[in-house]
Amino acid sequence: MISSANVKIFFLLFLSSLIIPFTKTSQAFEWSGYVATEYRYFQHESPFGQAGQHDPSFVLAPEFFTEWDEGRQSLIISPFFRIDVEDAERTHADLREFQWLVVEDGWELRFGLGKVFWGVTESQHLVDVINQTDLVENSDTEDKLGQPMVNLSLFPEWGTIDLFVMPYFRERTFAGRDGRLRGPLPVDTNAAQYQSGAGQQHVDLAARWSTSLGDWDIGVSHFYGTNREPVLVLNSTASALNPFYETMHQTGLELQYTSAAWLWKLETIRRETDSETFSALTGGFEYTFYGVFDSDIDVGVLTEYLFDDRNNARVTAFENDVLIGTRMTWNDAQSSELLVGVIQDLSSQDNTVNIEASRRFGNRWKLSIEGRFFSVDDRPSVLFPIRNDDYIQIELARYF
Repeated sequence: MISSANVKIFFLLFLSSLIIPFTKTSQAFEWSGYVATEYRYFQHESPFGQAGQHDPSFVLAPEFFTEWDEGRQSLIISPFFRIDVEDAERTHADLREFQWLVVEDGWELRFGLGKVFWGVTESQHLVDVINQTDLVENSDTEDKLGQPMVNLSLFPEWGTIDLFVMPYFRERTFAGRDGRLRGPLPVDTNAAQYQSGAGQQHVDLAARWSTSLGDWDIGVSHFYGTNREPVLVLNSTASALNPFYETMHQTGLELQYTSAAWLWKLETIRRETDSETFSALTGGFEYTFYGVFDSDIDVGVLTEYLFDDRNNARVTAFENDVLIGTRMTWNDAQSSELLVGVIQDLSSQDNTVNIEASRRFGNRWKLSIEGRFFSVDDRPSVLFPIRNDDYIQIELARYF
């Protein structure tokens, strides 16, 4: 939901960008982005009284970029707006990026709201902890909220060092009372609580070293701050779930090895909070068959193993699972792509199927199709409440 405070903050930041003093060398600026209409069809009616099986929505995602000082300084502004017909919580606005970048020999400094991605695997990104997940956007957890930060990047000969100071915490978004992909009780985001007395003003810190050694890409990171994944606690009237955000330490490792058509990947973490300490990993490979049957089509075969030593289906969907999938790339002018994956629980018969396909039309139009299907019979599973939320999504976007 778009609060009045968020709207005021957005417009103040947006207006401030318009009064940046450009010099004669700062003539390079551009607008880009896209508008889109999206339609979700849920195959089953919800057992929890939410809205029906049809959910249209509309998106506006412009982006403004400018640079000056002979390219050593730049500014990017990326607001995001969605209007959803059914779910008031999915109708929301966010500043994905509002970031000033300074580039000098041997270092870069970013200041403002930004997006940072860590990770190499396909099925989940364990190490990716800087940005909060925008869960109302997509259940795959890949859509992120803009994170207030100061990020200093250093470039010594032995790799890249990234240092982060994050002075404000973004809470996770959840489906509302009328929204789909939720359990029998909605999450009351207005009743969020924190382990730290500083609440959302807790200062989070992170550091990451990354490098490439021959065919190997390596990343080692450590994060200290507010856990992006809240514990959901039943409220006093048993009518909703309240998010509780703990403070955590997380150490992560990313490895990727490239050899001809083979791509081997690994992500592993160890996370410590007051309530639990656990380790998790995701690892596997992707092998690509290039030019199958003497065509321009490339076909990749993906396999990953997902492990979490908590071995508790109530807190994680991927404690002992395997992903099997395929990625097809047509290498045509329309950038046609198809990704199909099945994640099978090795401890039960439960599985999820994910389908993503896209194709451009002309220079400005793009059609995307997405499907999420849940086959979950294990009642303790964290996915059991959304077992009837299978959906197909069609999005038509126009880029500018």
